[in-house]
Parts: sequence; C-alpha cells; structure tokens
Amino acid sequence: MYDTGGRSTAFSESSYPIPFLSRLPVEHMAALDVDGLQHRLRAFADARDWERFHSPKNLAMAVASEAGELVDIFQWLTEEESRHLSDKNRVRATEEIADVLIYLLRLGDKLEVDFQRAVLEKLELNERNYPVELAKGNALKYNRRG
Repeated sequence: MYDTGGRSTAFSESSYPIPFLSRLPVEHMAALDVDGLQHRLRAFADARDWERFHSPKNLAMAVASEAGELVDIFQWLTEEESRHLSDKNRVRATEEIADVLIYLLRLGDKLEVDFQRAVLEKLELNERNYPVELAKGNALKYNRRG
C-alpha cells in the first residue's frame, strides 16, 4: 500500500487492465541500488584480490551454497514456526538472505545482467503463465494445469 493523496490503495494484479508493475510508482521500484551495491562488492573483491575467484561458475555455486544455509534455518520448523521466527533465527535468516543476494549481485555483474529489466520481463512472463483466473489459490506449475 502507499498513500495516494490522503487515501490508501492496495495494489492487486486484477485491479489494472495492463501489467501490474507498470502501474507502480517509480519510487517503489528503485529502493535497491543495484549499481551502487555492485560497485561496492566489486571494490571489496578487488581490494582482496578475489576477482580471479569470482567466475560465473564459482559465483553460481556460492549462491547455491548460501541458499542451502538459508534452508538449514527452516529445515525442521513447522509451517507456523517458519512464519514466526525467533529473534536468533530471524538474524540468521537475514544474514543468509544477504549472502545469497551478494552472490547474485556479483554473478549478475559478471554476466552483465540488467536486474531491473530481467525481473520485470520475468514478472511479465509469470503474469502470462499464471493468469489470476487460472492460478488463484492453485499451486500447480503452469505447464501442469489441465
């Protein structure tokens, strides 16, 4: 939700005849400074002479490794416990999410991925593959629907 001249409006895909994200205000789409983070991560690696280790293969493997560490936090929790993490597990999850993002940003930097464009294009594809009238309340993958 965001403020629209004194009234609060909840966004939903079905409330717009055109793709959902094209209706979001720019300030809601620019909160993460990808370029700035990539610059800082590049400088961090350069200062330590780690660039030579940051091949796309190694970075992809690091993403998987860090995602595994995130999964470990949730592995034996119930659905309810996973929705209400302890303070300790919330800190751990936040750190692992940051690690995953760091490696994704480095990988995207190496592969020259335009994250804004890639995410918006993927969301548009998902909107086509999962139209609200077919996907609402249904967890089936688009290619497994009858």
